[in-house]
Amino acid sequence: MPLFFRKRKPSEDSQKRLEYQLCRSKEAGADDILDISACEVSEVPSSAFSICKVLQKKVLILHNNELRSLLPKGCDIRTLATLKVLDLHENKLTSLPEDIGKMASLQILNVEKNRLKDLPQSIGDLRLLQTLNLKGNCLSELPSSIGSLSSLRTLDLSDNNIVQLPKALVYIRTLESFTLDADMMSYPPAAVCTDGTESIQRFLCTELGEEYCPPSQYLLPVLENECGKQNSDCLDGLEEAWQNKFSDYEKRKEQKQQAKLAFEWHLEEKKKEHTQLILMNTSRKENILHSVRQEQERLELGVSQQQRAQEAERLLVLEKVRQAEDSISSRISNMLMDKIRQKKTAEFLQAMEEDRIRMEHLTAITQEEAISLKKKEVAVAMQKMLSDGCAMDLLQEASDFRRENLVSEAYRSMENMDRKFDKMLSLQVLDKSKAIAHILQEEEMQKAAFQALQLQKDAVHGYIRNQIKRIESELMQLTRLEIKRRNLDAENLQEVLVEQRTALSDLLQQLLKQRDQREQELRQVLAEMELKSESNQQNYWMIQYQRLLDAKPLSLRMQEAGLEKELVNLICKLSAQHYLPILAHHRLTTEALYHMTSSDLKKIGINEIGIQNALLNWALERYPEGAFKVVPQDEEAEVASTAMSPCSPQVLPSTSTFQIPSPPLTPGTPVTPSAPSPVEGPGSSECVVCMETGSQVIFLPCGHVCCCQFCSGALQNCPLCRSNISQHVRLYHS
Repeated sequence: MPLFFRKRKPSEDSQKRLEYQLCRSKEAGADDILDISACEVSEVPSSAFSICKVLQKKVLILHNNELRSLLPKGCDIRTLATLKVLDLHENKLTSLPEDIGKMASLQILNVEKNRLKDLPQSIGDLRLLQTLNLKGNCLSELPSSIGSLSSLRTLDLSDNNIVQLPKALVYIRTLESFTLDADMMSYPPAAVCTDGTESIQRFLCTELGEEYCPPSQYLLPVLENECGKQNSDCLDGLEEAWQNKFSDYEKRKEQKQQAKLAFEWHLEEKKKEHTQLILMNTSRKENILHSVRQEQERLELGVSQQQRAQEAERLLVLEKVRQAEDSISSRISNMLMDKIRQKKTAEFLQAMEEDRIRMEHLTAITQEEAISLKKKEVAVAMQKMLSDGCAMDLLQEASDFRRENLVSEAYRSMENMDRKFDKMLSLQVLDKSKAIAHILQEEEMQKAAFQALQLQKDAVHGYIRNQIKRIESELMQLTRLEIKRRNLDAENLQEVLVEQRTALSDLLQQLLKQRDQREQELRQVLAEMELKSESNQQNYWMIQYQRLLDAKPLSLRMQEAGLEKELVNLICKLSAQHYLPILAHHRLTTEALYHMTSSDLKKIGINEIGIQNALLNWALERYPEGAFKVVPQDEEAEVASTAMSPCSPQVLPSTSTFQIPSPPLTPGTPVTPSAPSPVEGPGSSECVVCMETGSQVIFLPCGHVCCCQFCSGALQNCPLCRSNISQHVRLYHS
């Protein structure tokens, strides 16, 4: 059943019938019946209630309509208190009014072929009800108050879902006719129900311990009561009603007498006109018959001549038809053969087309399945990548915390190993298998310690981690600024923030890929080193661990190469260690930097503008007498364009004035643009969904940081920009 349906409008004939019946019921001298059946109404007109109340109608007939409820809004059941007969069969009623018991004068109620599911308890208040027809509904039980119908004589419950009768029916002593589906009954049993009304009443009396009495003993008081009430009602208003009816009768009699005289005069006039028309028609008929006879004779002569000519032509035509039939029969045979061939070809082409459609359908289904499988694989891969990233972050934090412990454990493990080897040489009783297992376990511990130290010492991996942390903090700051600016309706700054956030999110994705790639390269290096280790060589990983510890720092090697210590410290502070070989190769000093420009630094291989400006400014600070040196106009424009943003610098941090250097150049490592430096801001912004916890997740590709980890799991679109979320990156605040 639809939730919403269009109310069907009644046809014009039904509307006319409804208006006619309502007008007729208002006329003087109309009977006590209001019949608005078969008018296709979906609710009872309110005027019908007023007519029943004012004119005190006794019978209301509403069958064969589309009624869904008896009472429309704003109407009271007490306006129908004078009704004795209410006919509602063949409608769509699902329930009766709860206060139907206020129709105290009702004697006949017919609700056959509706959709009633239950009856109101107030139906027991209809003390004068004699006939109740409930056939063809959806009732499953009867209310207990039905036993209060003390005047009920006929009850029809057939074509319903009732399997049990209430014991209160025993109190209806006047029941003469009781119709129900005996085969479906469980109480009383079907055998009792098939024997008739008397058998059912006797069974219920036996169940309740009552004495059965036939209905004839109770009908006489009911009928006397009914007659007494009618007589009392009639005596009260008899005189007044008689006078009114007599005066109305005299008026109607005079009106009918006048109408009768007018009709007789009009009838005589019509008779005179009719006789004159008959005389005129007879004379015209004679003239027409004479002319018709003459025309008929003339036509007979012409017809005989025409028949002779047509006979000659018919013979010629028959000869031509025989010849044409012969030629047509041969052509038809040829056409039938052609049609058979065309039919075969059409069937073959149709079969080919069906095969083609079937193949296209199959290919479309396979493509859809492949697309769905690809989506599932991508989702699984992204989920796995995120879980691996989280695991790597946790391992990184754990390794930083446990680094010193691993070193001390490594030394202690070496001393323990030496002692154990001494014990093994001295004590031959120990089991060889246990010793070998213990050695393998120690070797795995050494290998893990070496791997953790290798990740810690690897400059590219550390650089990528720092870049990711800075980009995450920058994205968080941009999201805070975007939320603040959105409240202030700054459209120009909003566009700039969107561009910067998009660039940062792309850069974050690249760095995540580079981190995974670098970790894979380190694992390959570790695997190669493991292959090189000989099976009989002991403490292999401990030796490699010690080699990494003994390796000279890059700054010390650059100092040995001839670079100034302050310049090396500046390069390390800027995280631009990959430019140290270039500076050492060209043997650059502070004085040489003072006399150089941005284009000179770019020529020797220092391409990042932020690093160029930092080196030149540092050289100017070391030599203040050269502070007035003029920078070329093109470089000033370039620096100004990078240092200034479209909005106020107090609100939006510039992401171009200071660039973080790219990672050290190693074989297989791609060179990518570096992340901007993070801007210090207020505390972590709260989640825009729950407004309780801080933002902990970056949404890619939009780059917004606006949700906690719990709320982000249920989101598919970003709450700020409404773009699709392809990846969640977890933030760990230190």
